[in-house]
Amino acid sequence: MVHKKNVFMIIVVLAILFVLSSCNKESDSTDAITTASIVNTPEDFRRAISPDGTWIVAILQDMDIDQEIIIDGDFTRNDELYRKLAFYTQDENRKVTARYTLSAPKMVVRSPNTRIQSGIFKGDVYVEATGFHLVDAVVEGNIIFSSQEYLDSFSTDETSRVTGTVALN
Repeated sequence: MVHKKNVFMIIVVLAILFVLSSCNKESDSTDAITTASIVNTPEDFRRAISPDGTWIVAILQDMDIDQEIIIDGDFTRNDELYRKLAFYTQDENRKVTARYTLSAPKMVVRSPNTRIQSGIFKGDVYVEATGFHLVDAVVEGNIIFSSQEYLDSFSTDETSRVTGTVALN
């Protein structure tokens, strides 16, 4: 009788450990999706915009990168595809307190629904995904879309501007 009781207790403990480890894995994946990357070096920026990066990438200062940068990977926010490049800081009331400039010869956007918000990108932007948006942002260069579908899904707000051309490649 004692032997059966021990076997039963071991099964119960293993079941509890299994449930707890499953919950922990789910929590880890949620953190990976919702975490922001706040960066202040070109190397950190390049890691953050990679397919292994995060859905939101915020720079803390003006930044010059002397190579092409590629925004790649599928990321979600509230179960929708979304990627945000935040070139600003804000206060507790979400009021923009500083704007920053990211300079690179070329930015290739491959992540769907990528948004540049409240800052400046100096260089040309090549869009290879749907839903590219400018929100309170400036592109000092051209925006070139690789398909009509991508161009048709492009949007800007009234405070954004592009100093070059917006064209289909």
